[in-house]
Amino acid sequence: MSKLNAIGLESKKAKKLAAELNDLLANYQVFYMNVRGYHWNIQGEKFFELHLKFEELYNNLLLKVDEIAERVLTLGDTPVHAYSDYISRSEISEAKNVHDGKLAVAGILDSFKVTITRQRSLLDLASDAGDEGTSAMMSDYIREQEKLVWMYSATLRK
Repeated sequence: MSKLNAIGLESKKAKKLAAELNDLLANYQVFYMNVRGYHWNIQGEKFFELHLKFEELYNNLLLKVDEIAERVLTLGDTPVHAYSDYISRSEISEAKNVHDGKLAVAGILDSFKVTITRQRSLLDLASDAGDEGTSAMMSDYIREQEKLVWMYSATLRK
């Protein structure tokens, strides 16, 4: 018989989920800082619109950072919390000194591709583990972010 953790999930599967969530957390932290930088440094004709949208996005990302970290704790593990861990574990690269709106939006779209792909993988793992909490979280994130991808993509079209 397999050993269950405090919320009734198989401990080995919960450990694997927590590790994958920690990788997602690292990606979200780098994504968050990139969007903060876009917000601070944006220039050009769409400054006011993008400045506000980037603030809206980084506030949303910050909420998700906290939710993911708390989910790792709920699964019985420890969330990564050092910048060195974020950089080494993140598939999303740091973006420095981006002033152009189109480049910032392209960076956001690339980051969403990474997070959505990782969240789909986590959705599969969570389903296999019978982890409805992580499944629901990933499903909610995916649905919301697919719409954001559509909206941000529209700003790059003529």
